[in-house]
Amino acid sequence: MKLALVGVGQAGGKVVDALVRYDAETHGEFVASAIAVNTARADLLGLERVPTTRRVLIGQSRVKGHGVGADNELGADVMAEDVDEVLAVLDEVPSHRIDAFLVVAGLGGGTGSGGAPVLARALKRLYTEPVYGLGLLPGRDEGGIYTLNAARSFQTFVREVDNLIVFDNDAWRRSGESVTAGYAELNTELARRLGVLFSAGEVTTGQVAESVVDASEVINTLASGGVSTIGYAAAPVERAKGGLLSRFKTQMTEDDGESMNRVTSLIRRATLGRLTLPCEVQGVERALVVVSGPPAALSRRGIERGRKWLEEETGTMEIRGGDYPIDSGYVAAVVLLSGVTSVPRIKELQAVAVEAQRDFTERDVASPDRLADLLDTGDRLETLF
Repeated sequence: MKLALVGVGQAGGKVVDALVRYDAETHGEFVASAIAVNTARADLLGLERVPTTRRVLIGQSRVKGHGVGADNELGADVMAEDVDEVLAVLDEVPSHRIDAFLVVAGLGGGTGSGGAPVLARALKRLYTEPVYGLGLLPGRDEGGIYTLNAARSFQTFVREVDNLIVFDNDAWRRSGESVTAGYAELNTELARRLGVLFSAGEVTTGQVAESVVDASEVINTLASGGVSTIGYAAAPVERAKGGLLSRFKTQMTEDDGESMNRVTSLIRRATLGRLTLPCEVQGVERALVVVSGPPAALSRRGIERGRKWLEEETGTMEIRGGDYPIDSGYVAAVVLLSGVTSVPRIKELQAVAVEAQRDFTERDVASPDRLADLLDTGDRLETLF
């Protein structure tokens, strides 16, 4: 599946950078175009894989390259004013080479949370290709303003895109990690999951899948709209060595029952393990299963058993899936769950945001009185001296 990636804000740009790196290292061929958009010049300079000609600095007349300071309303205004600059860069890639757009943003900051929904709206107005979002939720320890931004942005972003894939940073960061190392690892993890999902069907090595997962399968799964989450699980296998004879021997010695059980187990682990957004899988609208690895280890029966189990687990018959043969030392399963509704983290986020909004409002109301008291104290001091 060919994607035009657009990273908005610091977090969005870094995730796009990680996706471009993954695509290059694995020869996935799913990145048709990648650009980064920001109001902070320093954030754009810190990217490694997005070409400098594809980095767009917006809001120069308003914030002069210094960012919007977690003000997502300002971030939305700046994007609305300069969105044509972003679209001009995207116009350089012919739309017939793109299956979909993926707008990536952290939902807690200012540029991404405010600007990403505005850009998604503009893309949907101009293009017929689907526009998906990838939103990163802030951690609980990042402060009330970031939680409030995320709750506001989530509500807007999910309405402006055809489907919103969500990654919850709080569910993934390990205690004791530095911020830089923690988020770098999370970006790599997210790139791996998205890379396997979107690379399927774009294989250029000559290995053909028994059941191809092409762009239409992904698009049909995400057509449910709403919110999606992704699961991933992998297990090592012995890599085939040598030429055709060696590969033939590997295929002969690979026990089909072992392959079937491995694939089925991986699908279960991917579904019930750590999802990008933890949720109840019962009641999801659609799902897609992709199993990648050496051809000899990709059991068709295992994939079918896994799909049947997923139908029973989710309660939906709309389960698509297939295999993605690659020359690697592991077998991996990616499960895309689309149209999830039972998400405790989102409800918690919204409740915390309501409380934060109440605190901010009360503080704003009380601020003039506190300032008057302060000035009155100053007047009394002047009288004394």
